[in-house]
Amino acid sequence: MNIAFFSTKSYDRNHFEAKVAQSNHNITFFEDALTLQTAKLVSGYKAVCIFVNNPMDEPLIAKIAELGVDVIALRSAGFNHVDLEACSKHKITVYRVPAYSPEAVAEHTVALILTLNRKTHKAYNRVRENNYSLEGLTGFNLHGKTVGVIGTGTIGTAFCKIMAGFGCDILAFDPYENEEVKQMGGTYVDFDELVEKSDIISLHCPLMPQTRHIIDGKSIEKMKEGVMIINTSRGALIDTSAVIDGLKRKKIGFLGIDVYEQEDDLFFKDLSGEVIQDDEIARLMNFPNVLITGHQAFLTDEALQQITETTIQNLTRHEEGKDVENEVTAAKNIS
Repeated sequence: MNIAFFSTKSYDRNHFEAKVAQSNHNITFFEDALTLQTAKLVSGYKAVCIFVNNPMDEPLIAKIAELGVDVIALRSAGFNHVDLEACSKHKITVYRVPAYSPEAVAEHTVALILTLNRKTHKAYNRVRENNYSLEGLTGFNLHGKTVGVIGTGTIGTAFCKIMAGFGCDILAFDPYENEEVKQMGGTYVDFDELVEKSDIISLHCPLMPQTRHIIDGKSIEKMKEGVMIINTSRGALIDTSAVIDGLKRKKIGFLGIDVYEQEDDLFFKDLSGEVIQDDEIARLMNFPNVLITGHQAFLTDEALQQITETTIQNLTRHEEGKDVENEVTAAKNIS
């Protein structure tokens, strides 16, 4: 199968080039995103492969269908950036990678927590300038703290394991209770109780209509003073304006995010020579108690390997006419 890969970086190409050599597929890599302006590049390809930062709306889907594409392979778990109704209308099949190294994202989540808490990023910069003062670097023990975990799928569960190892009390919120979380001492509670009692709140749920802005002004008001909020899931789970207000009032003591509601125009690009036009992320970066990374939580060799293998397997099984369990459609209710 001829496949056009979009929004690719060196780390994508290195893994896919090695794997595709063992298959019958032909891959062409494009650094640009797939847009109406670049859609002409898909001519002659049966499939396109895109990342989570590449929106696919109805006009774009109609255009690539017209050019002969009948498969969209997502090299991500999230699929909210694709209009699935339009894909069904234009007879395009969509596959995703539902799970890849959940430990990668869970461990990055903990890295954000530890960095914000113990201020290692600030200490590093000080020592580089021969400043060995400890003023302003006081943190808190994680042991004995209450950690609220919103979403206990594979990533949320991996995160719970790590925090249980620190001696934290785990509160969990998910429509589907996970026995593994219960066995490690986690307690399932309703959403309000979780936000009211947690010292740290970590988001690990998918973005759906019912979870969009699950962290908003109303929920922030119920939280403890000085709460730490961490988001390594989807940017729009957080109402950015409400969080900025919470930070200004010191209701929120720490914020760590690897995802951002408007990240499509920012992340995965080198904008170091540009003037950032997004006022909200510029405001966030001015807070000393905010830590932002550019959607890198997934970025480990193990995760990239699993993404590569599952993506190629999805396309191979499709070409062979076999069932592909990783298909996503508008009719499916995936949690």
